[in-house]
Amino acid sequence: MNIDIFDYNLPEELIAQTPLEKRDDCRLMVLDRNKNTIEHRHFYDILDYVNPGDCLVLNDSRVIPARMFGIKEGTGAHIEILLIKRIEGDKWECMLRPGKRLHEGDTVILAGRTDTVPAGEEAPDRGYTLVNGLESRFAAHILGIHDVDNGTRLVEFEYDGIFMERLEEIGSMPLPPYISRPAEDSDKEMYQTVYSRIDGSVAAPTAGLHFTEELLKKAEDKGIRIAYVTLHVGIGTFRPVKVDVVEEHKMHFEECMIKQEDADIINRTIEEGGRIISVGTTSTRTLESMAASCEISRDGKSKSVYKVRAGSMATDIFIYPPYDFRIVDALITNFHLPKSTLIMLVSALYDREHILKAYEEAVHEKYRFFSYGDAMLIQ
Repeated sequence: MNIDIFDYNLPEELIAQTPLEKRDDCRLMVLDRNKNTIEHRHFYDILDYVNPGDCLVLNDSRVIPARMFGIKEGTGAHIEILLIKRIEGDKWECMLRPGKRLHEGDTVILAGRTDTVPAGEEAPDRGYTLVNGLESRFAAHILGIHDVDNGTRLVEFEYDGIFMERLEEIGSMPLPPYISRPAEDSDKEMYQTVYSRIDGSVAAPTAGLHFTEELLKKAEDKGIRIAYVTLHVGIGTFRPVKVDVVEEHKMHFEECMIKQEDADIINRTIEEGGRIISVGTTSTRTLESMAASCEISRDGKSKSVYKVRAGSMATDIFIYPPYDFRIVDALITNFHLPKSTLIMLVSALYDREHILKAYEEAVHEKYRFFSYGDAMLIQ
C-alpha cells in the first residue's frame, strides 16, 4: 500500500493548541461499523454506548516532564534535552538540540527556565531563558551516539537527591511539535490522564485525557468493568512514516505491561461475552501484543478465543489494514495526523474509506484535532 492513501486535508486552525477547561466537554464522533452511521455527541455521553459487562481498558502510564534546558559547559551554548527512554540507572536515550554542538565527553549544566517564543519563531524551535540559582548540581554527560538513524544520544545524568524530583523541579511537559506554544504549568495536570500512575511516557496517551474521575465512577456504578494496562509512549508516536510503501515501515519499540489482576478482568469479560473497549491506540497495541489463543466453554460448547496474558514485553506491533483484531472490539481515540501509523490503526478496525469519510466530516464540522482535540468512538 502507498502511504498517500492515508492522507487527508486538515486546516491548521483545527489543530487544538490548548485543552478544554472541562475534560469531558469535548465533542465525540460515534462511528457504528454495523450501520455505517456517524453521530455527533459530547464525551460526557460516552457511557450511553458502553454496556454493563463491557470492559474499558485504560493506559495508566504517566507522562514525565521530559524536556529540559541547559548550557554547554565551557561554551555557554543553549541546549535542549528531551528524554526518550531510560536505558539503565541514570543513563537515558535522549534527543539533543542543537545536536551538532555536542560530542562525546561534553557536559550540559541543567537549570530551571521560563519559556518564551521569540517573535517570528515557530515550534518546535521554542525559545527559553535560563534561570540561575539552583541549589545543587544537575548535569548531563554525553556518552556518545545511541541511535544513528534517529540521531539520539546516550546521556548519563549527575544530580543530587532523587532524579524524578529534580526532573519535576526543572523539567517541562514534552508537548507535541504541532502545539506551537511553550509548555505551561497547567500542562503538568492537563497533559496527564486522571488515572495516570506509572512514570515513563514522553507523550500522553491522549484518548484518556477526556475521562474525569466522576465519569469513571459513573462507569463503575453502571456495571462497566475497568482494567489498566501500561505502555510507555515514546517520541516515535510523532515521527512521520518516511517510506512510500506502508509495509516497509518499521515501528519503534515501546515497553508495555499487563498485571495479572487486570488480565483477569479482561479475560473474564471475554469469557462472559462482554466487549473489550480500548481507550486509545496505546492500549490497543498492548492488548493485541499480549494476546494468546485458548479454549473456553460457552453454552456447553468449546470455543477457541483469544485472551490476554499477564506480563511485560517490548512491542513493535504495527497495525494496519488488513488486520484481524484478536482482543479489541471497540476503540475510543482522538483524531490522528495524516499518513500516520495511528490513522492506519483505526482504519484497520473499521476501513480506510469510512475513516477518511469521517475525518472529512470532522473537518467540515470543525472538530478539534490531535492531542488536546476531540474524540471518536469506533464501535
